[in-house]
Amino acid sequence: MKTRVISSIVAIVLLLAVIFSGKLIFDLCVFALALIASHEFIEAGKSGGYKPFKPIIYLSTLFVLLAGIKDMFSGIDLLTNPNFILLFVYIITAAVLAVLVAKYEDFRIQDAGFTLLSIFYVVFMFAFLPLIRNMENGIYLIWIVFIGAWGTDTSAYFAGVSLGKHKMLPKVSPKKSFEGFFGGIIGCFAITVAFGWYLTSRQIVSFSMYHFVILGILNGLFSQLGDWIASAVKRYVDIKDYGKIMPGHGGVLDRFDSILFISPLVFLYLSMIIEVLHNI
Repeated sequence: MKTRVISSIVAIVLLLAVIFSGKLIFDLCVFALALIASHEFIEAGKSGGYKPFKPIIYLSTLFVLLAGIKDMFSGIDLLTNPNFILLFVYIITAAVLAVLVAKYEDFRIQDAGFTLLSIFYVVFMFAFLPLIRNMENGIYLIWIVFIGAWGTDTSAYFAGVSLGKHKMLPKVSPKKSFEGFFGGIIGCFAITVAFGWYLTSRQIVSFSMYHFVILGILNGLFSQLGDWIASAVKRYVDIKDYGKIMPGHGGVLDRFDSILFISPLVFLYLSMIIEVLHNI
């Protein structure tokens, strides 16, 4: 526990430094994390008997850098352009399937599937962090992701330890309980609403408080879903942690599993849902 606490404090200090150092530093750090996480996922796949095609996976991490490029072409943000997203999906899918043909005897259909999963689960999800940082007041909005994920994780942990009696997913994550699940949602809801009150009371954001209520509930749910998915993959490939970069916590994917899953949700809610609800 002592090691976990020290690692968490160090991680929070580094996160604060990165976010407030400017957009370029943030983008480069997220890109580095995507590279490390991709390597961890590749190694996890190899432990499970898969042979993902590494060159395509590593090259695809450049997508995360592109996500941070704002106003590059006449005010068009690349990753908010649906045609660019379709182009990326097409190129990646075509490249992986081309390898399936070129390396027919060594590259199996399940290897192609794991390669695509590596790209869309790790790389594509990481790209939403720079997108949120690029938004107006993104330096504040990005914290909705981090406090949502880590607030859920911390609340679920302590609720599970103190109250947990009814196992929820014993085959995927034996320590998870229904009490921890609901504790995580309540904790995420409370911290997100408190953060929302701070932003709205200081007029940092212009949208209403009820959006933070919705985001608090959604993040509490989907954050834990992201954790379960990461645990399920580890069960399939028979590993305990994705890496050892953070003492007491494991690898990048062990710490960012929930963040990866809710960052697209937060971005889409902030960029689409709020506007839709406002126009109703």
